[in-house]
Amino acid sequence: MSENTGRKNLRMPNDDEVFAVVTEHNGGNHVRLRCADGEDRMGRIPGRMKYRVWINEGDVVIAEPWDWQDEKANVEWRYTDEDADQLRAEGHID
Repeated sequence: MSENTGRKNLRMPNDDEVFAVVTEHNGGNHVRLRCADGEDRMGRIPGRMKYRVWINEGDVVIAEPWDWQDEKANVEWRYTDEDADQLRAEGHID
């Protein structure tokens, strides 16, 4: 099977996670997120991702809102552009 055909099994959000789109980069390890639940949150890129995964404006990510501060969230995962296109095609995100 060639790389370009067929769907990949993508990581999906857990119960306490949501899809989000990065709307702006605020320097350091902070980004502004527009979450699928309608909230705008300040996203924090954890150290384990900071230097391995470059997160840019417009990227689709999985965010985990903080229990104690709902306006903030941790970025848990970033999708590649191809994966994001697949999520859109399957109707998971707009």
